[in-house]
This record gives sequence, C-alpha cells and structure tokens, in this order.
Amino acid sequence: MKKEKEAVISIDGNNLYHNLKAMQIKPSDLDFQKFTNYIAKHFNCSIKKVLYYNSKPDIREGEAKYYRHMSYMSEIGKIPKFEVKLRKLQTSPTKEIQKEAREAIDELELCDTCSPIVKKFLEDSIGRVKMKEKGVDILLVVDMIDIAIINNEDIACILVSGDADFIPALDILKRKGKEVFAASVVKGYARNLRQKFPYLILNRKDITENCLKKGSE
Repeated sequence: MKKEKEAVISIDGNNLYHNLKAMQIKPSDLDFQKFTNYIAKHFNCSIKKVLYYNSKPDIREGEAKYYRHMSYMSEIGKIPKFEVKLRKLQTSPTKEIQKEAREAIDELELCDTCSPIVKKFLEDSIGRVKMKEKGVDILLVVDMIDIAIINNEDIACILVSGDADFIPALDILKRKGKEVFAASVVKGYARNLRQKFPYLILNRKDITENCLKKGSE
C-alpha cells in the first residue's frame, strides 16, 4: 500500500459556508476535524496542517454578528493542526486591491514563468468575485505557493473549494511537481476543477454520516 503523504489542506471558508447552507446543512454543525480527516483519508494523506481562510466582518455592521463570527473562528482555531487566517472584508477600489495583490506576489520572488501567471490569476479573480471576498482568495493562493514552492515543503496540496478561479494556481503547483487534490461539497463545485485534478465531491449523505458533530447527525 502506498505510504501516506503529509498534506496541507487549504479551506475556502466562505465557499464552504455558503455551499453547506445550500445543502440545508447548518455550517456550525460541521465537525472540522472529522471533515478534514475524511478528505485526507480519501487521498491517502495524513494532515500536516489545515489553513482555514475566512473574511473578518466590520464591527460597524453589527456587534452581535461580529462577535458571533469571531467566536466561531476562535473555536475552529483551537482544533489541533488548524490555523485560522482572516482578512478584513474589502471595501477598497478594485485597482487598489490589484496593486496590493501584485505587491504580495512580488515579495514571493517567483520565477519569470510563474510570476505573470499568478498575477494574471489574481487580477482576473478580483474582477469576478464579490469585492468583499477578494482578500481571502489572494491570501490563500499566496500561502499555497509560499509553502509548496518557495519553501519547497514535501507536501501534497489539498484545496477545499469549488471555485474554478483557483485552477491557475493549482496548475503552477502541479507543474512544479507537487501533488494537488481538490475537494468540495456537491453544491457549487466547478466541473473543470474535477476534470483537471484528482477530486472528491462530498454529497449530503457523506457529510451527515461522517462529518457532523455529535448530536447533529
């Protein structure tokens, strides 16, 4: 049997949250440890680290909502091997966000082949996604490339998102010899993601039988 490879799992929290709700599953019922273990086992990987990305709401939009959200993020951050990474909801003009993204990529000192591809991905995604969620996608991509390529860690990369905008970044990782996998719940999963990479689509039964907190099954 093939030896398990260590994996870094990157979770697009906004994507997962909204797609779970679309499946009529309460996001707070999800047991993230069970969920990530289920995904890692499918790809014959052990978990080195889980990076969970989400947006940080503006407290001016309501204190109750803000503290409820931050409490939920704090609980996720207490799970072994989990790290929560938050970005403020973006309200800056698109050009300003694009400038910030290019500067972040420049700091990575990518090669001449990778750098323009990553920058193009970020600029394209900034033009398509909701303004409030741009910073999260940028942070996720930069971290994936930093860990797997700049630091050249011997890990597999598992993306938990159904968003096809991540494909160019995953392509770079694959070309650099990294094992790349993708997973998502069945709602909101882009077809071209599963056409390009080994994938796992979790249906409602997979989630309810294997990935919920006790008492929520």
